[in-house]
Amino acid sequence: MSNPSRRWPADRIEEITTLQQRTWDIGTDIGGTFTDIIAVHAGTNETRIAKVPSRPDAPVRAMLEALTAVGLAAPDVRRFVHGTTRVTNALVEERLPRVALVATAGFEDVLEIGRYRRQELYRLDVPPKLPPLVPPAYCFGVKERLDHTGAVQEPLAESEIQRLLAWLGANDIQSVAICLLHAYANPAHEKLLAERLAAIVPHVCVSHEINPEAREYERASSTVFNAAAMPIAVEYLSELEKALPLGAGLQVFHSAGAMVPVPVVKRRPLVMAMSGPAAGVSASARIARDLGRPRVLTFDMGGTTTDVCLIIDGAAEMTDTRMIGGRPLRQPMLAVHSIGAGGGSIVRLGPGGLTVGPQSAGSVPGPACYGRGGEQPTITDANAVLGYLDPEARLGDTIQLDVEAARRAIAPIAAALKLGVEETALGILKVANAAMARALRRVTVERGVDGRDCTLLAFGGGGPMHATGLADMYGLNEIIVPAASSAFSALGCLTADFSFLQQRTVRMPLHGFPASAFAERIDELVQEATTPLIANGVARQDIVVEHVALMRYAAQSDALPVPFAMPLDTGVLEADFHARHQELFGYATGEPCVIEALRVQAVKASSTPFSRPDVGRPPVASRRRSCIFAGATAVPTAILPRETLAGVVTGPAIIEDAWSTVVVAPGWQARADDMGNLYLTRSAA
Repeated sequence: MSNPSRRWPADRIEEITTLQQRTWDIGTDIGGTFTDIIAVHAGTNETRIAKVPSRPDAPVRAMLEALTAVGLAAPDVRRFVHGTTRVTNALVEERLPRVALVATAGFEDVLEIGRYRRQELYRLDVPPKLPPLVPPAYCFGVKERLDHTGAVQEPLAESEIQRLLAWLGANDIQSVAICLLHAYANPAHEKLLAERLAAIVPHVCVSHEINPEAREYERASSTVFNAAAMPIAVEYLSELEKALPLGAGLQVFHSAGAMVPVPVVKRRPLVMAMSGPAAGVSASARIARDLGRPRVLTFDMGGTTTDVCLIIDGAAEMTDTRMIGGRPLRQPMLAVHSIGAGGGSIVRLGPGGLTVGPQSAGSVPGPACYGRGGEQPTITDANAVLGYLDPEARLGDTIQLDVEAARRAIAPIAAALKLGVEETALGILKVANAAMARALRRVTVERGVDGRDCTLLAFGGGGPMHATGLADMYGLNEIIVPAASSAFSALGCLTADFSFLQQRTVRMPLHGFPASAFAERIDELVQEATTPLIANGVARQDIVVEHVALMRYAAQSDALPVPFAMPLDTGVLEADFHARHQELFGYATGEPCVIEALRVQAVKASSTPFSRPDVGRPPVASRRRSCIFAGATAVPTAILPRETLAGVVTGPAIIEDAWSTVVVAPGWQARADDMGNLYLTRSAA
């Protein structure tokens, strides 16, 4: 949540537009409730921040309104980077165009078979699996065959191509996913089909570009996801290009933690799958490096979800697979764990007690306290009832808080529990914080890390409000609330590196493979990773290439990422793998090792600095407001302006700026540094 916002005054806008020499870099993040924007002047590093209501039906319009809110127009913009969950939402909700799957004959049912797993192990009243994303009627098998090395066992005949073309024409297919057996080892047949289909099908994608790795089901699922997202992404990004004709200056944040050019995203829209949460993690990694914090847990609480991630030594954890709508998506991305517990998450009372989410009130109608017709209680309503939110706030310049509406929404649950409204609101926050604590355990304990040794980096609309409660429940001792915390993901879009990543299965034993074959694979991946950057104006000498080997013991099925430098020293790589295995699983053996896959990332380091944002309004005035932290007794609480905070503030206190609310609970204290970051630590006994 945030405090009252103000648009830039008209005379300031006029002043800006008359200074033609000014150029601005823009970062935006489209959330479920608000669209956040941060603008940095390329010459002076002047920084501005704003927030406007999101428009799910017109996201480009919301971004243009955000641009206006910081006093800028399209001609003022030099670079525009944004993160969005538009593609992800379409995939989760299955609002997708018709897709056809072209597979090797005999493997057309790869999606239908899937993995031998039930959705609910102990519930026989629900289907064991979700229906396949592509119905069997739209799965086509072509006669061809490669073996696991890529050697051709059965050539792809012209008659098969003609048969496929006739079938596509008869079924009016607009988007095709091609996933042939072992195409990751030899893409020749996929390339031939893609060339022939391009003339009759608007959108064609091939598995060797989307996920050039073994695991047939995951590769097919990812390729189908990409094919389904292509029409949505092309339409959306084309509209954005028309509104902001910046050429290479228009970029999209991708889920591996960096920005990529729009032409690449049109072909591979899956890179946007977690772009919004990934942007916040990217900014967090930079903060962790700058502040010298070796272990950081990110805590990004928005309107619909809470996203957490582990950062070790300034680098965020990566993963290869995540589930989207119950189906696997396989591609390298930041290991962000999301739960349905955001500010707008709906609270219900069931047989097992209070639950929060995953259903959300969204931006329309939103929480009851937004006064837009919402009647179901949410986490935001609980915060409003407890006094943490300023009742005079006008969120995004449009939403006036209605605390009484929040009380009315919570009252039926309070009556059922035979508790007061305030006690029930406290219970809601405890349940929400418990769900968030479980998410933190997922990204720490399951990775062999003691989370109590970490610093919690809290941002997003609700993160700073819940940070001390979550830290008390989890056992954390330090919290950092960064400057521009409410729009931190937008800042991450702007300050991230320009990067592209490629990964491919190689299956090489660590010892005994030909050095020339290894070097050839690396060169191919480097070429594929650097080409998009060079095509968008990045000089080759400015690109740094990072190498990662995904390694396992010969008898294992899952691989661990291990960085390495070229030329390869197999002894060092083996030692690093054993050390990582020991750290995660508590043991390492002398068994033979295998390089399952290679990952190459080409990076152009960001030159955009972190800076204290100018929020465009005078600091809030110091005052007092009644808040409830325990029991049902209201406590007079100091309300302090973040911009002028000095010395150490001992809780209970509320620290506010134009966009965020930081709750300093009893037992905690806060101080600010010169860059506007807040440090929350436990009070001295």
